[in-house]
Amino acid sequence: MSYSIAIDGPAGAGKSTIARAVARELSFIYVDTGAMYRAMAYYFLKQGLTENDTEEIKAACQNAEVSIAYENGEQKVILNGEDVTPYIRSEAVGNMASKSSPIPEVRAKLTQLQKNLAARENVVMDGRDIGTCVLPNAQVKVYLTASTHTRALRRYKELLEKGQTDADMQKIEADIEERDYRDMHREISPLCQAEDAVLVDSSEMTIEEVVGAILALVKKVK
Repeated sequence: MSYSIAIDGPAGAGKSTIARAVARELSFIYVDTGAMYRAMAYYFLKQGLTENDTEEIKAACQNAEVSIAYENGEQKVILNGEDVTPYIRSEAVGNMASKSSPIPEVRAKLTQLQKNLAARENVVMDGRDIGTCVLPNAQVKVYLTASTHTRALRRYKELLEKGQTDADMQKIEADIEERDYRDMHREISPLCQAEDAVLVDSSEMTIEEVVGAILALVKKVK
């Protein structure tokens, strides 16, 4: 029987970083569902679609195959046979992913892939609705969050490190607040803490402390 760890939470909470580290410690497969949705969003943008082109998005997602591959221990996100990992972390792609992900046809296609993978392998999966919708029977569920200001500051520092000297802290925080509201109030699979998920607020925690807390939960459940 496979073992699943579900990590949900808002944008910028550090889910991907934490999930990768936990998977590495346990020798599990890390499945970045956010990256999968971003890859799909990148496909829509490449097709010239906008967030308002709902019907076109519904049709286009049927022609997009998104998968996860590993090369030298590094996760690669594959879109229709092409490695799109370097292109899916922009703000534009992130916003498109947030706006297109509630569309039922988009969710259905990606959710099935995620369920199939978790049925075959031991996984750590992070996203917005893993514990509530994708893996409701996961052995360990975590809701990872941090204050809006903390998440914005992390993103701001990340952009500065990448050489984007024009990064605007106030705009970043406003964008995060808007995305939180959108994710929490969408009709299908809104972002929320599963009833049996453990809340972990990383605002004042180091990465190592968060990883340690989750590994302790795994040890307790096992």
